[in-house]
Amino acid sequence: MVLPRLVDCHVHLDKAYTWQEHPNLSGSYGGALDANLQEHNTRTVASVLQRGERALERAFGHGLRAMRSHVDSGGPGAEPSWEALLTLQQRWRSRIDLQLVALVPLEFWCSAEAEDLARRVAASGGCLGGVLTPPCGSAAVTHQLEELLRLADRHSCGVDLHIDEAGHGPAEGMVQLLKALRRVPVQVPVTCSHASSLSLLPAARLARLVERMAAAQLRVIALPLTNAWLLARSDDATPLQRPQAPIRQLQRYGVTVAVAGDNVADPWFPGGDFDPLALLAASMPLTQLLPWQRLGLAPFTTAPSAILQLEWDGVLRAGAPADLICMEGQGWSDLMQCPPQRQVLVNGHWVSSPGARP
Repeated sequence: MVLPRLVDCHVHLDKAYTWQEHPNLSGSYGGALDANLQEHNTRTVASVLQRGERALERAFGHGLRAMRSHVDSGGPGAEPSWEALLTLQQRWRSRIDLQLVALVPLEFWCSAEAEDLARRVAASGGCLGGVLTPPCGSAAVTHQLEELLRLADRHSCGVDLHIDEAGHGPAEGMVQLLKALRRVPVQVPVTCSHASSLSLLPAARLARLVERMAAAQLRVIALPLTNAWLLARSDDATPLQRPQAPIRQLQRYGVTVAVAGDNVADPWFPGGDFDPLALLAASMPLTQLLPWQRLGLAPFTTAPSAILQLEWDGVLRAGAPADLICMEGQGWSDLMQCPPQRQVLVNGHWVSSPGARP
C-alpha cells in the first residue's frame, strides 16, 4: 500500500511529552488546564527545544511532511516557546513544513501588545488563534473576535481558533464567529479547530448552521482522540453521547474538514506519537469514516494540505513530489489492525525508521 507523506494540521509541540512531570490524573478538561498552567510556568528554551526536536524526529520518521502547531503565547512560558519553535521551524524547514499559531485568550487581541505579536506571527508565516468555549455569547466576545479578524486581515495572517471544545452550550462559539464575520469580512482563511459541541445540536439546526459555515468558507479541523478523552467525562458514568465535530454533515455542504492528532503525551491526552497512520486507525471507530471512500480518506490527505495551503495537495499523480509512505499490506484492514511497519520516501530518499534522516 502506498500513501503520500501526510500532514497533521493541529498539534501542540510546545507541551508535547510533558505528561510524566505534569499528569492530569482526573482526565478532565479542568484538570488539563491546571496541569498545563503549572507546566507552562516552568518552560525554558532548552526544554521546549528538546521536546520539539523529539516530536519532529518522530513525525518525520512516521511520514509527516507538514504540521501546524499552536503555541501558548501568553504568560512566562510564551517567549521560550516561540524562541524554541522558531528555531525548530528553520532547523527542519527542508524536511517538515512547520506552521505556528499564536494561542492566547481571545481578549488579548484587544490589548496594546496585540499588534507586536501579530507582526511576529506574520513574519513566521503563521496564524492568529484564540479560544472560544461557553459561555461566550456576550457582546464583549463579539468585539474581541472582530478585533482579531481586523488584525489578521491587516497582517495577512490566517485565523485558527479553538472553538466549541465542550460538551455543553452547543455551537455558541460558532454562532459568535459567524456574527463577527458578517460585520468584519476578511480575505484570509478562517479555520475552526474542534467544533465538538456542534454534534449536540438538533439535526435541523445543525444543517442551517453548517450551511452558513459553508457560505462563510470556514474550514474545520476535527480532533477526535483528545475530545473523546476529555469531553463529557463523568466520575461515575460512561458518556452516552460524545461531542465531536460532525464531519460528514460538514462535508455534505462542501466544508473542508481535516482530522488531526492534537495532543501527544501531555496533560490534555496521555497517548499519541505523531504517527499519522496510528491516528487514522484510531480515528475510524470514533468518526465512522471509511478510508476506502474519497470523503473518508480526504480528512487525512487532501483536506489538511488545503487547510495549510501547501503547494502539493497530496494527490499521487505524475509530476507529484517523490514523497511516499510505503507499507506491507493487502488492504485497509491490514493498516487498521495496528500501526504498520513502513518505509518513507522523502524527495526520493528512503527513511527506514522514526527519527532517521534521508
